[in-house]
Amino acid sequence: MLMPDTWGQLFWRLLRIYLPFLLAGWLCHQIFLFLFLGSLLHIGWFYYQQRKLLNWLYVDKRLTPPEGAGTWQPVFYGIYQLVKRRLNRERELAQLMKSFRLGAESLPDAIVVFNQQDEIVWCNRLAMHLIGLKWPTDAGQTISNLVRQPEFVRYITKRQFNKGIEITSPSRSDLKLECRVMPYGDQFLMIVRDVTQQRKLDKMRKHFISNVSHELRTPLTVLRGYLEMLDDDLPSPVVWNKAHRMMSEQALRMDNLVNQLLTLARIEAAPEIDAMQQVDVPNMLDVLHHEAESLAGEGEFQFDFDIDPHLWMVGNADQMRSAFTNLVNNAVKYCSQPALIEVSWKLLPQGACFAVRDNGPGIPPQHIQRLTERFYRVDKDRSRNTGGAGLGLSIVKHALQHHRSELVIESVVGKGSRFSFIIPSELLVNVKNQPTAPAALAEYSS
Repeated sequence: MLMPDTWGQLFWRLLRIYLPFLLAGWLCHQIFLFLFLGSLLHIGWFYYQQRKLLNWLYVDKRLTPPEGAGTWQPVFYGIYQLVKRRLNRERELAQLMKSFRLGAESLPDAIVVFNQQDEIVWCNRLAMHLIGLKWPTDAGQTISNLVRQPEFVRYITKRQFNKGIEITSPSRSDLKLECRVMPYGDQFLMIVRDVTQQRKLDKMRKHFISNVSHELRTPLTVLRGYLEMLDDDLPSPVVWNKAHRMMSEQALRMDNLVNQLLTLARIEAAPEIDAMQQVDVPNMLDVLHHEAESLAGEGEFQFDFDIDPHLWMVGNADQMRSAFTNLVNNAVKYCSQPALIEVSWKLLPQGACFAVRDNGPGIPPQHIQRLTERFYRVDKDRSRNTGGAGLGLSIVKHALQHHRSELVIESVVGKGSRFSFIIPSELLVNVKNQPTAPAALAEYSS
């Protein structure tokens, strides 16, 4: 490593340079003239070294310095070391910036950095999707000019960043965004989170609590009224028979509601289906056929069950039983008499199709999209009379989602309805001539 000369070294270096000129001048009796010539040569040599330095810095721009002479060599070397240190710091800073940006890109939230003048310094890709920013086109733009919602502009202007704010996405009106701003050195870091699903869940939770409370209030009111009547005196046998029948019906209604809520919660919380569990669908539908006839009682019902006896599937038997039962029982409950109910379980090219068709009153088109919502009922009075709480089709929907299927509803007012779904081929097992179908199950589980 080269080091600069000390004062002593510098003195002897100058003495070695000027001593020949001093001796030559003494011999020629022209000491000052020779010292002047030596000074001119020394100054010219200095300018030559300076020219090499400037050429390296501004023209050549190579990292390695040129060869210097004398006291200039440590100068070249020192500048070279400074340049190396600066380049190393720049590389470290660039690596830190790259790591920061990669980390910001991997976050599940949108990131926007803006300065004290509210000018955008940087944003990640998710910010372009959620807020509609364009990078690097929007670099230097004022953020309140791009997100012009009044509540957001006030939020940025007032600088009251101790709490967040919710806005509608400027690029997509169906998205709800939560924005939080934090000081970031002399800049600001804004984190934008998509809370659309969370707000939907909050809304569903409120509706759920409201609907459950409403469904339980009526039977509890009936039970409490009759119990208060019994506190006064024992009623006559006629009144007691009516009271007993009403209390039993309302208790059964609450029991059905609680059971449906538990079933729905169990299905929603269930893990992925077990690929090794076989579901004997033909036998399950045969039992359901007898249950439907019992439910119909002495009414004018005609059932037509067309079931493939060899078509099994893999999945969750309890969930599929709930799906089959709800669809068939709904047809029995809501179908006007004389009724024809057709149930089929057949193999199609894309999978196994289960369908329930009835000749009931049908469903108006505006209700079809909402039938699978919790507690949604087309005719609330009729549903209440039949004991329905509006949870059956919601149970079917979630059970089918676990089996990669979807409920399809077709209905014509005055002619009837058809509820169907298709179980994909990879979940099917044909048990004809192979009772346990191990090959099919092994193929699916792999």
